[in-house]
Amino acid sequence: MRVLAALVLGVLGLWPSFAAAQTIKLGAVVPLTGRYGAGGAQVRSGYEIAVEQINAAGGVTVAGKKMPLELILLDDESDATKTVARLESLAAQGVVAYLGGFGSDLHAAAASVAEKNKIPYLGVAFALNKVHQQGFKYLFSPFWKSPDIGQATQGLLGLIPAGERPKTVVIFQEKTDWGKEMATAWTEAGRAAGYTATVGEYSPGAKDFSDLVLKAKAANADGVFALPTPPDGMTIVKQMKELGYTPKLALFIRAPDAIVWSKNLGKDGDWMVLAAGWHHAVKAPGVKELNDAHEKKYGRATDPISGPSYACVQIAAAAVAKAGSLDHAKVRDAIAATDMTTVIGPVKFRPDGTGIVQQAFLQWQNGKQELVWPKEFATAPLAYPAPPFAKR
Repeated sequence: MRVLAALVLGVLGLWPSFAAAQTIKLGAVVPLTGRYGAGGAQVRSGYEIAVEQINAAGGVTVAGKKMPLELILLDDESDATKTVARLESLAAQGVVAYLGGFGSDLHAAAASVAEKNKIPYLGVAFALNKVHQQGFKYLFSPFWKSPDIGQATQGLLGLIPAGERPKTVVIFQEKTDWGKEMATAWTEAGRAAGYTATVGEYSPGAKDFSDLVLKAKAANADGVFALPTPPDGMTIVKQMKELGYTPKLALFIRAPDAIVWSKNLGKDGDWMVLAAGWHHAVKAPGVKELNDAHEKKYGRATDPISGPSYACVQIAAAAVAKAGSLDHAKVRDAIAATDMTTVIGPVKFRPDGTGIVQQAFLQWQNGKQELVWPKEFATAPLAYPAPPFAKR
């Protein structure tokens, strides 16, 4: 009898959260303020619209029980220390999965917490590949990584006639793990793409980039690649204009993703290529419904990071349904086995948690983000070469 009682208690102990749960809790820590605030706002909108639409369609069926999603979203203020603290508080609230924010440094901090707590983590808007090489089992990212961007840069340059492509590229390398990683990826890509790369370093949050800009100008570099935060990126462009330097091609990751880029820079922000990886013109199921909801809520087509964020919720919901449980390990295994089509197209995961996803480069043209690569899906051709700032 004692053995039987112990078994009964053990079984009951495994299922109290599911038996008592009225919702499927997804915990998101997103930078809504601070240096990543503009990007975090895109992440938030994707999460919120996805939860609204999935719930409007009846929620998620878990072991025969219909359950709505509940999004618990906290602001980490673009501070990795607060990212960790907020994630711990969400774990105490019984979230089934974590949804990440914006910025590789914040995701790197978050991944360790997810692994410690053994709670599945889905994150976009971070290309850092290094964190995926640490043996984490609970980290998943349906978003392209540094090596992918490096290889895709060759495809982007393939849009330009061979004799007109940039021959000398200066990489403005942020002094971070991701900065080093992308500098390596772009340098390696240059060997196949036909450009010679040189690297200049700066610390994130710097106010004066004139030394980098003047060295690039002196080298007559016809390409500039960088991955600045939004504030740093806008400062760099302003100082490039002030110092009379206009490369034929500028590719910035992260900084130009949000609408604030064009609002603050106007025509000076045009011709900038960005690597958000998705565009609202992508042909995939559910994109129209997402665009309609985003247009109604924000008065514009879906922002580029909102699509991948929406996909994270789709993946989490599908994994819970497949697992038939709110158990973290079972949901984690279901995410790892993901093979589905989302608003960003088909998604699968490699064993290290990196996503096998479609890729895209965008470019600011006349105050709009146009899809320029891959060419077969483009909404506009790549605008090249960029005219001097004074002639825009």
